[in-house]
Amino acid sequence: MQLSELARDRQIRYFLISFTDLFGVQRAKLVPAQSIDEMAANGAGFAGFAAWLDMTPANPDILAIPDPESLFQLPWQPDVAWMPADLYGVDGQPLAQTPRLVLKGVLEQAKAKGYRIKTGVECEFFLLSAEEHEISDGRDRQAKPCYDQQALMRRFDVIGEICDAMILLGWQPYQNDHEDANGQFEMNWTYADALVTADRQAFFKYMVKTIAERHGFQATFMPKPFASLTGNGCHTHLSVWDTAGETNLFAAPKGELGLSTLGYQFIGGVLESAAALCAFANSTVNSYKRIHSPVTLSGATWSPNTISYSGNNRTHTIRIPDAGRFELRLADGAANPYLLPAAIVAAGLDGIERQVDPGDRSDNNSYTDPLPPEKARPLPTNLLDALRALEQNSVLTQAMGAPCVQAYLKLKHQQWQDYSGQITPWELAQTLDC
Repeated sequence: MQLSELARDRQIRYFLISFTDLFGVQRAKLVPAQSIDEMAANGAGFAGFAAWLDMTPANPDILAIPDPESLFQLPWQPDVAWMPADLYGVDGQPLAQTPRLVLKGVLEQAKAKGYRIKTGVECEFFLLSAEEHEISDGRDRQAKPCYDQQALMRRFDVIGEICDAMILLGWQPYQNDHEDANGQFEMNWTYADALVTADRQAFFKYMVKTIAERHGFQATFMPKPFASLTGNGCHTHLSVWDTAGETNLFAAPKGELGLSTLGYQFIGGVLESAAALCAFANSTVNSYKRIHSPVTLSGATWSPNTISYSGNNRTHTIRIPDAGRFELRLADGAANPYLLPAAIVAAGLDGIERQVDPGDRSDNNSYTDPLPPEKARPLPTNLLDALRALEQNSVLTQAMGAPCVQAYLKLKHQQWQDYSGQITPWELAQTLDC
């Protein structure tokens, strides 16, 4: 069925053809239904320099080819449908640094080895007042606000509308809660194939921001918007299945914590590349104020600070909460929905290929009883260190492609230089009288 026919059947008037650039920013064109078949076949044209793709004004246009298999009709505005797109040059060649294409490529590498990757994400966000950087709910003041029933229900109109939308879209959401920071929320939906989850995560961020705006609030996924409060994580759950998607290859009833040797090898690969992985999982200057934060108002940051894994212990980079899967607690809300899983899978496949042993798990409380550096390497303390680790990591570059990694590094180094050139209020307060 052509998209124009689908539009008539579903009463869709417009299509958002959307792509996500290297910094995770969503770009789109609004296409009337009468033109959608041509756009679907030939692509919507964009100037690549206008997005974070490491292109120049001299480069030819890029074409965004939408994926009709991932069409989401906006529940709050059903005459509009959103479709993620892949980027190609006018010569028909794929743009190698397109995040969605990078993820597709890594998943193809997994498929060639007989693996199908399934993921789930926990996206945390704050609801702020529309005009100012402050918590939208003035009564949300508990020192330990996690699971606060009253604060949750005061924002029922927003949370309920988002959850209703996920139900309508068929995502099978199963719980919503007030998180550990004042004004912070998390909404969970069922895991799926990695590309499906990535598309849903990209749309979820757009949906949450839009619905929040419709209610007079601002939603932010910023890693650490408040110094004294817990930051926004993007905990990622991952399992490896056979190509039919019927057998979980991480599941092992007799294995330690119900995880197979394959699962531990995957974890070993992720831990070996963890410092480089931070460049994607913790992709902003602000990210390192979340994973290296002082104790927050609630008493814990809920963020890792060492390259280590454990059982059902939330103080480590990797947690094994249940049989047949693991949770990477490293990533934050700014992580690119496509580059993050691509990097995780690339590292894990390397671990399987080399049969990396992650060693014994660590059951200590990393916040109160940290392991010495020789037993658990510290995570990078800033974006520059993470970028330098990525530069030295051949595993991610080989799997994700040099064009993507080199473009990403170039743009992120420029961002770091821009940040480093700022004179902050702290510097003025501490050194103006020198």
